[in-house]
Parts: sequence; C-alpha cells; structure tokens
Amino acid sequence: MSGSSEKDTEHLDVSIVIPVKDEEENILPLSMEINEVLGYCPWDWECLWVDDGSGDSTREKLRTLCDADCHHRFISFRENAGQSAALFAGFRECRGKIIATMDGDGQNDPSDLPRLIEAIMSDECDMANGYRAIRKDSAWRKLCSRIGNGFRNNITGIRIRDVGCSTRAFRRKCVDGLPRFRGMHRFIPTIAAMEGFRLKEYPVSHRPRERGTSKYTAANRAFVGILDCLGVRWLNKRLFRYSISDGSIYNKRCDHD
Repeated sequence: MSGSSEKDTEHLDVSIVIPVKDEEENILPLSMEINEVLGYCPWDWECLWVDDGSGDSTREKLRTLCDADCHHRFISFRENAGQSAALFAGFRECRGKIIATMDGDGQNDPSDLPRLIEAIMSDECDMANGYRAIRKDSAWRKLCSRIGNGFRNNITGIRIRDVGCSTRAFRRKCVDGLPRFRGMHRFIPTIAAMEGFRLKEYPVSHRPRERGTSKYTAANRAFVGILDCLGVRWLNKRLFRYSISDGSIYNKRCDHD
C-alpha cells in the first residue's frame, strides 16, 4: 500500500472514495479528470481508491498513481469482498470532513462533484444524492433499475429517486453508524434518511462505459436484493431515537488528599 499504513489524524475538507474492481484501463483517465475538476476548487482534498481484490493490474496502476500524486491514496483488499465492503473500508480510512463517492468505471462525471459538495458546505442538506437524469445504459438495465428502485422504495417506505447512482456527497457523520452487510452500498441514502439526516437530490451526468467490462447482471442482484430490502425495512421499524435534555458529561477534577 502506498504511503503510511496508519490513517493521518489531520482532517481534510473533502475525501473522494472510489471502489474499483478490475478497472486497470480507467484509473489514469479518471484520476486526470478528478485532478482537473478539483484543481479549480479551494478545498484541501484527497482521493482514496479502494481496490476490491482486482485480478488485473489495477493495484499496480494505483501504486504508480499514488506514488506520483500526493492527492491520491489507495488501499487494496487481499481478496474480493464486494462494493459494500470497499466503501465501508474507504469511509473509515479517508480523512475528509465531507465524503464524496463515485464509481471507478468512468460512467460517473467528476465535474458533478463540486456542486454536490457545495450543497453540503452551504448547509442545504447533509447528503446530496445524485440521480442520473439521462442514463447511458441498455434498455434492459434501465428497466431492472427502475423496478429495483420502486420495490426498494415501497418496501423501506423511504423514497430515493436513484439509489443506484454512486455520485453523491455527504457529511462524515451520515455514514458513522452504517450496518455492515453485503448490499449496504445500495441503501446508503435510505439509511441516512432513516437516521434523520437531510437529503436532497440533484441531477447528474451519466456516461457510456468506454473501457473495461461491467460487473452488473440482473441475476446477481434480484433475490439477494429482496432480502436486503426486507432487512432494511425491519431496521427502520425497530429503529429507536432519543434526545438528551440534561446531564453531567464531564466531571470536575477531584483532588484527593
């Protein structure tokens, strides 16, 4: 892993977390886009790439990138653990007060990130969730996504326009209490809303995949997606909240004879 194995305690303004799996062709082009977009912004920022056990040269590409550019860091799993695990690990390793996410396949446009980050900084919301206004996917994939979004919203009782869109920004506290389960990444805005955080949705760009191969299939999401929805619904029904009105959190120093 490039750099120190211990997380720097210095907080940055923004961290971009990008999970990748076998995306060797997209690392350099996407990093150049991110540098160009964030280079015009006044924030201290980093981009943390999480290699989810890639079998190609993704790790080597990331090592080369991070050795050459101090804005970029990476962590790499020993074996494939899934997108939820990659994001979960990234959230805990990154240093930003505000966290932004995007996919590593080049379909998300980095130029959308500043607008979402500004929405958080200006206190418009706690989580700025992107939705793909014009999707550059096949008709079959669009249909599956539409059915999945509708089912998920109906089961959980929380309406999110496009939970499959990875382009979003949020305060770090929005993901401090995320439960650990495979498929969690599809429920990040839903869980944030359950926890009482303020969500707003913004249209973002979506681009056709130009390099690499999609890991998406309807078959690998259908049944497990139903179980995940039922699990999140159960969490929502059993969720408790409390508000402390008074108390003594820090005791005064006691001097003993």
